[in-house]
This record gives sequence, structure tokens and C-alpha cells, in this order.
Amino acid sequence: MSAPTYKVLNPATGEVVEEFDAATDEQVEQALAAAQTAYESWQDVDINERAKIASKVGALFAERAAELGKIMTTEMGKPLSEAVGEAEFCQEIFEYFATEGPALAADQEIKSFSGGKAIVQKRPVGPLLGIMPWNFPLYQVARFAAPNLMLGNTIILKHAESCPRSALAIQEIMDEAGVPAGVYNNLFATHDQISTIIADPRIQGVSLTGSERAGAIIGEQAGRNLKKAVLELGGSDPFVVLDSDDVAGIAETAWGFRIDNTGQACNSNKRMIVMEDIFDDFVAELTQRASGLKAGDPMKEEEGTFAPMSSRKAAEDLHAQVQDAVSKGATLHAGGVLHDGPSAYYSPAVLSGVTKDMRAYYEELFGPVAVVYKVSSDEEATELANDTIYGLGGSVHSTDVERASKVAQKLQSGMTNVNAASAEGAEMPFGGVKRSGFGRELGPLGMDEFVNKRLFYVGE
Repeated sequence: MSAPTYKVLNPATGEVVEEFDAATDEQVEQALAAAQTAYESWQDVDINERAKIASKVGALFAERAAELGKIMTTEMGKPLSEAVGEAEFCQEIFEYFATEGPALAADQEIKSFSGGKAIVQKRPVGPLLGIMPWNFPLYQVARFAAPNLMLGNTIILKHAESCPRSALAIQEIMDEAGVPAGVYNNLFATHDQISTIIADPRIQGVSLTGSERAGAIIGEQAGRNLKKAVLELGGSDPFVVLDSDDVAGIAETAWGFRIDNTGQACNSNKRMIVMEDIFDDFVAELTQRASGLKAGDPMKEEEGTFAPMSSRKAAEDLHAQVQDAVSKGATLHAGGVLHDGPSAYYSPAVLSGVTKDMRAYYEELFGPVAVVYKVSSDEEATELANDTIYGLGGSVHSTDVERASKVAQKLQSGMTNVNAASAEGAEMPFGGVKRSGFGRELGPLGMDEFVNKRLFYVGE
């Protein structure tokens, strides 16, 4: 057997709870063969029948939310209430595609000038590889799997090495819901085996949610093998506050969104851009919320405590970014304390005075750090918001909706929000531009990626 590479390491304690062997090359071939064989019959199952199965999958996520929540909290430190909510959201995603999928995948007749009848059909393409991250162990899988199962594609799912229990729990749900053998295949693949799978002619596409670095590697491999890819990568989303008649309220919104999932979300508001006349009050409100917090058990979520980050290394990397900024003149208003190992606790921080010579200006801060910038005009706010290699999401807030909308229209992002931190829902497309990747998941666009938009023409 190969050496264990998939392990459950509780970030609250640093304890290795369980280890799993990586897949053998024989198991990789078995998964590829199973996905291809299952595709031959799954693609011909009526989409309404596939919808019934997808609905059952969603129902099991909701039914087992408490159990699934504890698995995620143990694996990556997510506060238990957030973990349970994530499992419940998976039910919404599967039910959305089960309900809306048949119409989204329906044939569309287009205008023909040649006398015949022209129809665009949405047909499956075949087996797909999904490479999923640790920060949302269930949700990320659901938004990839649900639309593609509805379309008639089959899936090989490579989960993060730190989330093996989540991966196995998802496979169990798929099996119990009646997903046919070979249609969904969990595989504890190694990095080398991922390359082999992408190159295999049976695989017709790959979807990755992860870091910019991982996206560049997978995108290159997919391109070399002429495979369609969807890449959802990093982000450094702006949260622009042009004015407010309730600074405490908008600060609460900003803080709550920033520390959700302990700050470990691609579309988190990592850069808060605030007009100068309310800047000091805004920073003071954030500082108050960050001050006096203590490390706590994410299973208990006691008031005044914070959860660990996903790993000790993640906490150390974030701390290094913050310390670099402070050493070059940035102001740390609260938090920013790396607790003793082997746990992964890093106290939520508020940082201002960040300049272009600091790592924190251009790098993504993937953890509970609120960086606040002061601006003096809408034009300066827009320029700063777009001064990033990323382009995932962003939001603009003002008592004047027209003013906020004018600025929001200029954001270089895949998702732009006015007077809302983000648009949450199974029906809302998710994805970015620039180095945040390409392609979309969720909503109507979620069924428009790994699909053969086949022209079906009948002449007179």
C-alpha cells in the first residue's frame, strides 16, 4: 500500500485523528473505467429521472447536516453552526438543479434562414474530473456535482487531502440516494495521478477550485491535453463604503462577512475601501469587534471566542504577511496574534496603512484579517478596487443607490453587488475574471459549462 497522504488533522489541537492511503494506480484505472462505462447508460437516463435522484441526494445532505457539520469542524476547524449551515445549503443546490435543470437543459430552437429547422441541444460530454478544496468541503463539491449529474456527465472527485472524511461521507450519500455505480467516484488521488487522469482520453473536462498556483498548473495540463477547464481561484474582493448613515451597522456587515469561515473564503471582502470622512469611525468599530477575542472550541462556539484556521501552516503564512506589513509601517489595530503550536489559532486582526511595497497589498490574505484603506473620492475608490490581479467579486455601499451602482459598474469582477456583501443562493452564478479564473458555477450558468451545445438541423 502507498504511504498515507490523506489525513484528518484537527486544527484546534494539532492532533492527527485518522489517516488514509492514497489510491493505487490500479484504483485510478478502475475509477476511469467505471466513469466511462457508467456514462454510456447515465447519459440516456431521462433528465427527470436524474432529477429525482439529485433531489434525494439533497435531502440526505439536509438529513445528515448535524453529522456532516461535526466532520467538517474536526477536519478544518469551521465553526459548527457554519458547518451545519453548509450541509443544509447543499440541499438547496441539489434541489435547485433538480427543479430548474430540465428547463435549463431543454432544446432551444433558433432562427434558420435556410428553410430547415435548427435546434441547439444541450448534451453531456462524458466523464469529468473535479478537484476540490478544503475550505468548503461539501458546498464546493455540490456546486460542481449537482449540475453535471443532471446533465448526464459522470464524475471522478479528488478532494483535498485534509478532508477525507467529508469525501467519504459525500460518496455514501450519492450511493444511498441511488446514484448508479460509476457515476460518482471518490478517489484519493496523488498529484501525479491527477496529471494522468487529465491526460486520459476518457476524461472530457476538469474543474478546480483552489489557489491561483494550483489553477495555473491544472489549467496548463488541461490545455496541453485539449480539455475544457473551469477554474475558480483566489480573490481579493473590495468592499467599498462611499458613505453611511449607520457606520456601526455597515462595519458589522463588513466584519461578519470577513470572518465568515474564519476568513477563508475566495470571495471574502479582503480589502475594505472606506471614504475618509467615516474611515476613523469604521476602523474603530472593527477594532472593537476584534478586541478581546479568545481562542475557542469550534464545536462549542462560546461567545467572545474565535475558531482556528484550517492548518498551522495557513496560520503561519498569514502571520508572515501581516508582520511584513507591520514592519513596513502598517498599523495593527487589534488581533494578529499567532498562538502556540501545534494548533492553528490566529486572532482576527484589523490592519490599516497598507501600501504597495507590502505583501498584503497585492497578495490574497486567506484568513481573518480586515485590511482597511482610506480614500477621498469615488474615482480613487474605483482605482484602488481594481488595482489587483484578481477579479472574483466585490461590493459597493452607499445611501445613494445610483451613486453606488455607478461605481459598482466599473469594478473588474465576475460578481458585483450594491448594498449587499454578496449575492448568496443556488440560483446566483459564481465565478471571476483576471487571475481569479474562468467559468461559472451555480445558477443557470452552472449547467452551461461541461455541455455539448450541439446543433441539430433538419432540412426541408
